[in-house]
Amino acid sequence: MARQRIFLRCSTAIALVLLCGAATSVSADTIEAALVRAYQSNPQLNAQRASVRVTDENVPQALSGYRPKIAVTASGGYQYTEGTSRFGGNQLSLQGTQYPRAFGATISQTLFNGNQTANRTRAAEGQVSAAREGLRVLEQSVLLAAATIYMDYLRDSAIVEVQRSNVRVLEQTLKQTRDRFNVGEVTRTDVAQSEAQLAAGRTQQLAAESNLTTTRANFRRIIGSEPEALAPGSPVDRFLPNTLAAAIELGLIENPNVTAAMFGIDVSYLNVKVSEGALFPTLTLQANAQQSYEQTIASPKQFVGSAVAQLSVPVYQGGAEYSLIRQSKETLAQQRLNLEQVRDQTRASVVQAWGQLQAGRSQVASAQAQVTASEIALNGVREEARAGQRTTLDVLNAQQALVNARVALVTAQHDRVVASYSVLSAVGRLSPQVLKLSTTVYDPSVHYHQVRDSWVGVRTPDGR
Repeated sequence: MARQRIFLRCSTAIALVLLCGAATSVSADTIEAALVRAYQSNPQLNAQRASVRVTDENVPQALSGYRPKIAVTASGGYQYTEGTSRFGGNQLSLQGTQYPRAFGATISQTLFNGNQTANRTRAAEGQVSAAREGLRVLEQSVLLAAATIYMDYLRDSAIVEVQRSNVRVLEQTLKQTRDRFNVGEVTRTDVAQSEAQLAAGRTQQLAAESNLTTTRANFRRIIGSEPEALAPGSPVDRFLPNTLAAAIELGLIENPNVTAAMFGIDVSYLNVKVSEGALFPTLTLQANAQQSYEQTIASPKQFVGSAVAQLSVPVYQGGAEYSLIRQSKETLAQQRLNLEQVRDQTRASVVQAWGQLQAGRSQVASAQAQVTASEIALNGVREEARAGQRTTLDVLNAQQALVNARVALVTAQHDRVVASYSVLSAVGRLSPQVLKLSTTVYDPSVHYHQVRDSWVGVRTPDGR
């Protein structure tokens, strides 16, 4: 009996150390360090950062409409001429070989195009802002997944230890039951019940170990390293609003899904203006210079230079431009409706996460009380069984009830921490800055300013 009580205390201590924040060694990995690794090395997040850099290039492409276009031409070849020409009543015979050559340059500059270039530039800048918000969405998703898998591993490893401790207790119980059967204190039925409970305990242990193996693989996939000596995780309540109303208000302002939808409206509005610009006149200026040699027998050398301003006024082009305007307006209306949908989804997500957080707090207290009561009940049933007032089945049922209570406590502690991260994500504040993580924060504006005003060059800012 003393040995069994030792096993009970050990299994309880294991669960609490893994999830309740007990003292850990200096070398233990922390949830903050795991979040840093996920933030720095998660391939999905790095791919999204590259996608934002791709979107940055839309701005210099739109700005190119303000800049001149220069083209240089050159030609050369062989030409044989044979013929006659009449000059002053005389007929002249022309025959010869030339090597015509020409070199020229053309410069064209758009002076006015219905503000299409300006609106395209502003639309491209809106696309960049929306892409950055999309990056924030994925950053929050990755950080939440990292915090969740970290707590999953703590939970599953704690459950494995609880099940292993349970198996050790059941093995001791079976040994004691067999000893009592040999001296005639219990029947064969008691032995069979102990054997059945031990087999069930071993099955539960194997299932828990299988779950832990799966969680370990997912830990490596999301965070990028194997879990080793994990320290307990703690909630992030200190970063959360104090009330549900404040959380909803903050979510409708800072949630990146909402802000991305807002930028989508801006981009759609500017696309309407771009489409309307096709109905305006276009004014361009073109300058041309060309030097040619031996184009004809009579003209061995010639230089031509010109500067022409051209005004083009669209009158009717088949109606396609009007269809594009109507299409852009419908897209704008769709984006406005999408914003309302995103706001509703955000509000629902905040309320759901807040409710889970409140429930998690209560569940931890209830589960702790359940464990305490189950331990007292098990000790009482064992004492009564020794006095002949309880059967072996009663003891086994009490033991299983205690195991279930410990698993429930471990799960409740896990859910409590994950719920706090979920609320922080729902309100749009799950970020390295808010969590004060020890890492260099990725700044998408750096690449944007490096390429925005680039006139030439094929190398990316990182040298590729």
